[in-house]
Amino acid sequence: MNDAILVLNAGSSSIKFLVFAERDGQLEPEIRGQIEGLHTEPRFVARDGAGSVMGEKSWGEGVKLGHEGAVAHLAAFLGERRSEFALRAVGHRVVHGGPDYAQPVRLDAGVLAVLEKFVPLAPLHQPHNLAPIRMLLEHRPELPQVACFDTAFHATNPDVARRFALPAELHDAGVRRYGFHGLSYEYIASVLPERDPCATAGRVIVCHLGNGSSMCAIDSGRSIASTMGFTAVDGLPMGTRSGAIDPGVLLYLMDERGMDARAVEKLLYSQSGLLGLSGISSDMRKLLESPEPRAKLAVDVFVYRVRRELGSLAAALGGLDALVFTAGIGENSAAIRDRVCRDAAWIGVELDRAANEKGGPRISAPRSRVTAWVLPTNEELMIAQHTQRLIARTGALAHVA
Repeated sequence: MNDAILVLNAGSSSIKFLVFAERDGQLEPEIRGQIEGLHTEPRFVARDGAGSVMGEKSWGEGVKLGHEGAVAHLAAFLGERRSEFALRAVGHRVVHGGPDYAQPVRLDAGVLAVLEKFVPLAPLHQPHNLAPIRMLLEHRPELPQVACFDTAFHATNPDVARRFALPAELHDAGVRRYGFHGLSYEYIASVLPERDPCATAGRVIVCHLGNGSSMCAIDSGRSIASTMGFTAVDGLPMGTRSGAIDPGVLLYLMDERGMDARAVEKLLYSQSGLLGLSGISSDMRKLLESPEPRAKLAVDVFVYRVRRELGSLAAALGGLDALVFTAGIGENSAAIRDRVCRDAAWIGVELDRAANEKGGPRISAPRSRVTAWVLPTNEELMIAQHTQRLIARTGALAHVA
């Protein structure tokens, strides 16, 4: 029987999970799946390491399973496999660690109370990240849990990169740039040496382009700047999020349109970005296929903003040695990578179009001064590794059926 670590990524309407088995000190994916439609039409599916379905269930339309029901079903499903592995710990993706947590942390009621204070900083993510933690602390207190933060990797940003030009009292109260997608960037930084050892010790920009998009400047493996800031709505335009916007626009909407804070929040998080620009879809694939002018406009704005941010991050680094694409759009859209790389020719990126069409991993020409890569991210493995190390270090082992 192998020890195992369960990784949970809880969103507003779904919980994704992955069970890693520990074999000879290595973590191997054993079971992966999700429970989606938690409040409308719940559906559970689990697959083994080879991708074969090993469990599924549908509750039907109108059923409100919620996070508690979803966690209970997952616990029962894993309990039926107690002869196959011993659950050692649970690792959670938590979007915001605030100013308090720059490393993964063992969870207890006190830590949970601190993390709940950061809900206003990530209102669409943090409450749902914390829901399974709260349930497991109540019902399975003997099971070690670890929180891994999307903000933690950016704790190495210099003070000048973290500050807004606001009174110091606000900075001291936590109003500062945090950055997100840190688990993805940390994973890329950990595997890039296998591909490009020289660039790893130099200056790298990673483009995490997906439904949520951001970019990060990494110097010798350490984050020094990123496009997201106080919240995960800043920076690049995303699927439904606006990205960076003049604060004066928000004052105008409140004063002239009578919009309150919740209406502005809905606009920025759910009605903007690619969806707002196109009026068609938040899905880049659909926009690239569409003949509609507004679809083209949405794509053009997205690529333009990537170009602008790339220049800004390259300036922060003082140059560039490697450019990496990851996440849904970054890994799968040759068209977007082509445009971004062509826009980056000024800084030394020369695209190998044939390699790009094949999906890499290297997509830059042999003579390119700046190497370009397509590297799949693996935030779940990063969480599992952090959980494994922290539990081993604290000496708190638990084998729970």
